[in-house]
Amino acid sequence: MISRAMRKQTALQNSAPVFAALGDPTRLRLVAALCAGGALSIAQLTAGTAITRQAVTKHLEVLAGAGLVNDIRQGRERLWELEAARIDEARRALDAIAQEWDRALQQLKAFVEK
Repeated sequence: MISRAMRKQTALQNSAPVFAALGDPTRLRLVAALCAGGALSIAQLTAGTAITRQAVTKHLEVLAGAGLVNDIRQGRERLWELEAARIDEARRALDAIAQEWDRALQQLKAFVEK
């Protein structure tokens, strides 16, 4: 049987590529755009920006490698969409970290108050 601590550690390790991918401002902007607009083409993702389609494609491939986005072929066009389950998984990992911090702060508070 897998312990709770091992499950948390595994969840954190599985989320590391997500956090690494989101550490880039351009990729974070792309994820935000996909959150707001559903499946979008490269042309839609580059509209109104100075970033090239080739650069956006490379960023999307990094996000896809982390499991954050996937592409859909629609005729000759490639649309990109957010993989919401992967975001939820990362959120749960952050929630676990927050709980550990809360617990540690409560222990510190109890120690200081003694």
